[in-house]
Amino acid sequence: MNRSSLPIAHAVVAGVLAAGASLACAQGFPTKPIQLVIPFPPGGATDVIGRLVGKKLGDKLGQPVVIDNRPGAGTIVGASFVAKAAPDGYTLLASSGTTFTVNPAIHAKLPYDPVKSFEPIGFAGRTGLILLANKDQPVSNLKQLVAAAKAQPGKYSYGSFGTGTTAQFAGEMLFNLAGVKLLHVPYKGSAPAMTDLIGGQIPFSVDTVAAAIPQVKSGKVKAIAVTTAKRSTLLPDVPTAAEAGYPGIDADTWLALVAPRGLPADVKQKLEKALAEVMADPDTRKQLTQAGFEPVEGNGAAVSALINKELPLMRATAQRASITAE
Repeated sequence: MNRSSLPIAHAVVAGVLAAGASLACAQGFPTKPIQLVIPFPPGGATDVIGRLVGKKLGDKLGQPVVIDNRPGAGTIVGASFVAKAAPDGYTLLASSGTTFTVNPAIHAKLPYDPVKSFEPIGFAGRTGLILLANKDQPVSNLKQLVAAAKAQPGKYSYGSFGTGTTAQFAGEMLFNLAGVKLLHVPYKGSAPAMTDLIGGQIPFSVDTVAAAIPQVKSGKVKAIAVTTAKRSTLLPDVPTAAEAGYPGIDADTWLALVAPRGLPADVKQKLEKALAEVMADPDTRKQLTQAGFEPVEGNGAAVSALINKELPLMRATAQRASITAE
């Protein structure tokens, strides 16, 4: 071998060694606990689902999944932390569409890219969004609400669990389709919005099906319509907006697991397989349903497809309704 060929030989050997090391790492993965970041405070829906799925995922992988709550700035704090973490499979994020499609629509700049910064692993659950009415409102369906809003413009308002949330986006999409304008009243969470809806301080609200179920079933509020393309299996008697005569909206709240971009293919495959098994597990599905979420199966490619579909819709809605971050 002449001297000129030595660098090439060294490069080949280095490449083979690196590939071997990567393969060995992937085959042995995981060899230590996995950190699952939840960008919300403990006790909320995402936290409950994240802990459930995380425990089951750890059982499948043979290593504990440790929950790390990092709330703040509408999921930006936790999402940024994961985006900057090593792409080795040991740091994951469990978050909602807020991170991936809502924040990019209402923030001019973000410390992460909703597409380029993450490697989606799969879905962890979905829950529909629902238009609700105070029980004493003389409105029982969407057409009656639209007629009332058109008859008295500026009179009606609706609450949501915050500015720039999926609930506000769903409300604005729906009312734009119906050709009416209702004043948006943002609350700091679902609980205070529901309290004011029940008490009559606001006539209508948009909330998650998960939060609405006990109040609807107890008769404390009226269910008007869900904003999903299909009826919720959790509230099967509530019509969709399309069934009420206003097609073209399909808005819900979904949760997904993602890793930092650059995840080794074998590690991603292992995580996807484990998550798919968790989501197919009857006990997991039962617990998700009890928490008000519909168990759904979908791999990383399915999550990516949904993000790419929702991003332009959310940006268009934010621009039309002048929704910006507070």
